[in-house]
Amino acid sequence: MEQNHKNVIVGQSGGPTSVINSSLMGVYKTAKDRGAHTVYGMLHGIQGLLERKVVDLSEQIPDDLALELLKRTPSAFIGSCRYRLPEVELNHPIYDQIFDYLNELEVGYFFYIGGNDSMDTIKKLYDYGQLIGSEIIFMGVPKTIDNDLAVTDHTPGYGSAAKFIGTMTKEVICDALVYDMPIVTIIEIMGRNAGWLTAAAKLAQGEDCNGPDLIYLPEVEFDYEAFEQNVKSLMEKKKAIVIAVSEGIRIKDGRYVCELASSGPEFVDSFGHRSLTGTARFLADQLAMNLCCKTRAIEFSTLQRCASHMVSRVDITEAFQVGGAAVKAAFEGASGQMVILKRVSDQPYICITDTYDVHEIANVEKKVPRHWINDEGNDVEEALINYIKPLIQAELTPTMVDGLPRHLSRTKSLPNQGQKVAANL
Repeated sequence: MEQNHKNVIVGQSGGPTSVINSSLMGVYKTAKDRGAHTVYGMLHGIQGLLERKVVDLSEQIPDDLALELLKRTPSAFIGSCRYRLPEVELNHPIYDQIFDYLNELEVGYFFYIGGNDSMDTIKKLYDYGQLIGSEIIFMGVPKTIDNDLAVTDHTPGYGSAAKFIGTMTKEVICDALVYDMPIVTIIEIMGRNAGWLTAAAKLAQGEDCNGPDLIYLPEVEFDYEAFEQNVKSLMEKKKAIVIAVSEGIRIKDGRYVCELASSGPEFVDSFGHRSLTGTARFLADQLAMNLCCKTRAIEFSTLQRCASHMVSRVDITEAFQVGGAAVKAAFEGASGQMVILKRVSDQPYICITDTYDVHEIANVEKKVPRHWINDEGNDVEEALINYIKPLIQAELTPTMVDGLPRHLSRTKSLPNQGQKVAANL
């Protein structure tokens, strides 16, 4: 039975990025070029698949113009989810439901674009397939602005988010210098346990900008008293102070700083991840009260992952490449793997793709190395910036219509499409 004559299915999972659809494009185009009859898209990842919601992507991406628009479209084109599959055991009804439906669709290749939790899904599906002797191939395609996937040098999505953060930090610093008055601005940047994104604020430093005055990552325990003393010392030398903090910085007892201000109910997803917000606001309020100064809190929030107008061309190109590499490896028989990026050279920057056992990647967080953070824990070293800079290079101009970027939108009748596909089999 020739695997390359079977159908393909692809899903997107977890938080989107500004280049995740380029990976979707890489999977779709490479699969079609290699002879796949039908490339299905899961609507809202594995959760949508369980609800039998799939679409034929050729109906959503009918021509080359649509492909180019898809490349420039932010968010997850076919929808995402945060759904945790149960632990693997023989005859589990959820896994039987998934595999029965995949067999109905005559799927031979399953691709999932995502981060740590998504690789957990690939691992479990592969393991269950091994238990029941399924021939379906499962491949992971890396994606996350957090850059915290193990083994791979970096993840598609991170470079564009870093480019946005560096740019916006630079512009916030310019704004902070407008008035001749003391002000402390605290920028809150995504990053639960890894500070890769917050470190990118340092990119603002250059000939025309001094960069942020302090940077705090979750890899180092946060000491409020030391933080306040640092700010106080800076206030004696300058009026405008700009500080970058990760949303996930923690104090000595392990609590997130944002928890110190939390009073209402908190959202926790199926993977046990609590919603983090309010770190900058809490710190700004504390400084205003203790140092009697004007403060401002800014959350970059979801803008970090959807600013496709500021996408890095290096990033969007690599996002496409990992999608294509996943299909190539799968059609050559690899399964239970994730595509990784391997940096060959910094000058000139050269990166190649490879594959790696997903069991060694799923649920493993890659954090910023301690030696890339200064001894005081309030700044990052030049080596970290040298690591990031190649990933933010070059731009991809949006397709502009009436002064605004044009994106590719899904067919509006999608909610019932999955049942329609199944009924036609």
